[in-house]
Amino acid sequence: MAVMPVDRSDPRPLHSQVSDVLRAQIQDHTIAPGETLPSEAALRERFGVSRSVVRQALSTLEDEGVVRRPHGRAAVAAVRAEHHRLVQRVTGLFDQFSAEGLALSTKVVSLDPVRSGVPSAEEHLGTRSLLRLERVRSVDGDPLSYVRTWLPADRFAGLDAEMLTDSSLHRLMESHFGVVPSGGRRQIRAVPADPGIARELGVAENSPLLLLEGGTFDRSGTPLEWFESWHRSDRVVFDIEAAGSTEQVNIAPGPSLTRPDRGRAQTLDTGTDTDTGLERALSLVDELRSELDRLRD
Repeated sequence: MAVMPVDRSDPRPLHSQVSDVLRAQIQDHTIAPGETLPSEAALRERFGVSRSVVRQALSTLEDEGVVRRPHGRAAVAAVRAEHHRLVQRVTGLFDQFSAEGLALSTKVVSLDPVRSGVPSAEEHLGTRSLLRLERVRSVDGDPLSYVRTWLPADRFAGLDAEMLTDSSLHRLMESHFGVVPSGGRRQIRAVPADPGIARELGVAENSPLLLLEGGTFDRSGTPLEWFESWHRSDRVVFDIEAAGSTEQVNIAPGPSLTRPDRGRAQTLDTGTDTDTGLERALSLVDELRSELDRLRD
């Protein structure tokens, strides 16, 4: 094991430096779930610290549920429960978990009217008169995601935090506001946890999170929401169903997330050819043939 002495000029306590390193290695599976950690003696040698520092670091990780310490044995990296989410479904986390028999609790952090939002939300919703809703979603008291949702204030007038506690926003849209979420585009990226979200999710600042964001429309194509949902990457797995019967060939930069019809003319669905798509494909073939002839000459 490589020697990694602590930085004694760092203002963080020595035990925090040790626990931060071990936590990161467990989270990125350098130390795999169920794997035994090095002995206290080995950790003392590795970090150049006393036994009390090592024990305090391990105690912190045990309190966090990151490791288990069986009596008289070395600490073991905990096997954490993973929750799976199908990201191509319009149904939200609440409905997907309910279908699996899991009770997803929701804490409303804030629900406020605002006169502006992030540019993507304003563009998607077509207004600056918005409601900004922030929630934490948990299973068995274990926070899994932090969700920030932007809603058109006029369309959802009367929405309050009490309605949303331990409830599904999409179900409320149907039952209280008479609109049915029908479709939308989504994108996923890896991001570091900022201090506020890290605190709500119970992770270290800058820990890796999975950000799912996008817009939702109703059946008539009217925009309903723009959301940003940060998921703990050590607890939530995004599943994507892949099918070979329908393949899409993108022949232009990816379509915008904020308009349901933007980019459709540039997408050829090879499972169901349309006249427009076929004409565009044939045109591209002709262009390619002409370019090859030119290069050959």
